[in-house]
Amino acid sequence: MLLLLLLLQLLLLLQQLLILLLLLLLLLLLLLLLLQLLQLLLLLLLLLLLLLLLLLLLLLLLLLLLLLLLLLQLDAAFFT
Repeated sequence: MLLLLLLLQLLLLLQQLLILLLLLLLLLLLLLLLLQLLQLLLLLLLLLLLLLLLLLLLLLLLLLLLLLLLLLQLDAAFFT
């Protein structure tokens, strides 16, 4: 009877340990998923930054073209 109670106690302890291990694995999986999500978010942020820089470069080129056209207009008005 005492041996049976000891075995039951051991099985309950083992069950608690397995539940703890399962919870730890679940937490690790959640952490990995969060890390993956963070990596995806960082990649999206970098792509957005790249797009913003390309847009800024395009705007700068447009501004330079407008300035060049204005200078050509002034040059043409000066020589006529």
